[in-house]
Amino acid sequence: MDVDKDPLLSCLVLLTQYNHRPVSAQVLTDGLPLVDGRLTPKLFLRAASRGGFAAKLVERPLNDIAALLLPAVILLKDEKACILQSMDRDAGEAEIVEPETGGVVRMPLQELEALYTGHVIFMRPEFQMSEGSRRELDDRDGHWFWGTLWRSARIYRDVLLASLLINLFVLANPLFVMNVYDRVVPNHAEETLWVLAAGVLVVYLFDFGLKMLRAYFIEIAGKKSDVLLSARLFEKVMGMRYDAMPASVGAFASNLREFDSIRNFLSSTTNTVLIDIPFMLLFLVVISWIGGPLVVVPAAAIPIILIYALMVKPSLRRSIERTFSSTAQKNGTLVESLTAMETLKTQRAASPMQGRWEESVGYIARWGLRSRMLSSSVVSVAGFVQQLASVLLVIFGVYMIMDQTLSMGGLIACVILSGRAIAPLAQVASLIANYEQSLKALKTLDEIMQLPDEYDGERRYIHRPDLKGGIELKEVDFTYPGTEYGALHKLSFRLQAGEKVALIGRIGSGKSSIQKLLLGLYRPTSGAIEIDGIDMNQIAPSDLRRCIGYVPQDVMLFAGTVRDNITIGLPQASDEQILKAARLAGVESFVNKHPLGFDMPVGERGSALSGGQRQSVALARALLHDPSILILDEPSNSMDNASEDALRRQLKSFIGEKTVLMVTHKMSLLDLVDRLIVVDGGRIVADGPKDSVLEALKQGRLQVRR
Repeated sequence: MDVDKDPLLSCLVLLTQYNHRPVSAQVLTDGLPLVDGRLTPKLFLRAASRGGFAAKLVERPLNDIAALLLPAVILLKDEKACILQSMDRDAGEAEIVEPETGGVVRMPLQELEALYTGHVIFMRPEFQMSEGSRRELDDRDGHWFWGTLWRSARIYRDVLLASLLINLFVLANPLFVMNVYDRVVPNHAEETLWVLAAGVLVVYLFDFGLKMLRAYFIEIAGKKSDVLLSARLFEKVMGMRYDAMPASVGAFASNLREFDSIRNFLSSTTNTVLIDIPFMLLFLVVISWIGGPLVVVPAAAIPIILIYALMVKPSLRRSIERTFSSTAQKNGTLVESLTAMETLKTQRAASPMQGRWEESVGYIARWGLRSRMLSSSVVSVAGFVQQLASVLLVIFGVYMIMDQTLSMGGLIACVILSGRAIAPLAQVASLIANYEQSLKALKTLDEIMQLPDEYDGERRYIHRPDLKGGIELKEVDFTYPGTEYGALHKLSFRLQAGEKVALIGRIGSGKSSIQKLLLGLYRPTSGAIEIDGIDMNQIAPSDLRRCIGYVPQDVMLFAGTVRDNITIGLPQASDEQILKAARLAGVESFVNKHPLGFDMPVGERGSALSGGQRQSVALARALLHDPSILILDEPSNSMDNASEDALRRQLKSFIGEKTVLMVTHKMSLLDLVDRLIVVDGGRIVADGPKDSVLEALKQGRLQVRR
């Protein structure tokens, strides 16, 4: 990454060095959605947290920046920035650090004021707590979900205040009707009628405005939380350890999509109902004030509905949980079928997949029907009880009118208020269903958020911006997660920086496992791996992979152009870098024949390219950032002889002093290496000069250790 072209990133790298915890630019920006390959002020805050800082962007005049808050990063015109070290107002000078050079410069305050945009980023090193204290703090107020919602606490406070006024305005209608029937009609008071009508109209206008504002603020809070939570969730997925990835990608994707159910639960309708339910007590108090003993009817109806809803809740939870798990299984079948459509068709395997699909759909339909019936029963019971309460109110109210203890208007007002008090409970069924689904989704997402990250927040990584390429495996044992048989057994070998080595062996011998361990995708079960004499666990994964160019055997391309796929790991690469990598990998040979050149589309998963072309693009992607270590897994298995020969010649001129570890079964590519390591059954059975090992293989002098 070209730090010189990103002033904000340069400032942050310098500040980590001043804080005696140097962090590379790659680690600070890995996984962040950079804009044109650069940090924005908002992204700077996220990157700063990775460097051990708490950062805050504020708008403040230069003269109002307190000396105690320095050093700080100030934003300058033309998208530039610098570190403000100190200000001497008496002398009219400021001391700044230029990010391009790292040098300290004294500048007149008047000149700096002319360049200053008015925005400053204050930085504070975060206190490094013990693991127990950090966990206790995180449990209290740092939860990924509740902590994010808490950021909108002020908005929800205003919503609650608006809801209080809205529910008070509800009283206007029954009171208006009561006064019309009791005072206006008997006395023919037309003037009073218009005064009351004008007053209630004003209340309705305020009620309309408050409801619109309440809905707007709830949506704003929901949108804010949605953006923050979605970004954090995807960042978690991108940053989790590879060996912690769930086995089924489709089921995993389905579980991630269940975040939508949480978002829907936090929508304006749900929040409005939840906020309105406590105001039932207010309406009961008013009914008691107007109708006296009539309050018993709605007061008895409300617990009946609640009790039935609570009785249904356990069965509804079980139905939703089973629907949830079967939906994930169905989605796994769908994703697996779509990604392997060619195999399903050529191997005539559509029938088993159709059976799995129909079984999942039938299971979902059965439990989904039960969930809907349970929800509908609560709605029906609530409606029945509400109607029954209205009838009972009228019956008892008529007797009270006959006894002259209640007026006609009072009875009508009580009926209206009773309906308003019970109405929110009619939506309890949908709330319970949404709540149970959201709770299940939250538990699932919480389990995902608890999965281990590649970056250990408690570990202080050794700053290694560049690696020379020395590799050593010491007594490494490795077993894939979820399996019992070990892939590697007490495996040890050493590669000097700049050495060219080929790994050969039978299928399943452990060659690919060695590569994945070196890339940090998995961790050894026991033993150690050292890079340049440093335990690999002490090197940040981003620093490690920046220095490694990897070409997998199964190439995965993304929908887009050839250029997009080559630069996917280095989007700010120059045209010169792209052309050089394309020439070395043989990409030029086919893009030059296409009218769109490097903008030719590759199709989803590279379906528009041949196997050899996909492999060339993957190789160009690996060579683009000029790595010091090359790990190549059958780099030419899909190429024809001419393309392979051209690739061999280009690589021979490129690898120079680079460390090369190559897995291949093609004798022609062995021309690139000087040493052979033969692996079988997860053990090394031969290791030595290429010619000696090949001769031993020909004579059958190698025996596999069991």
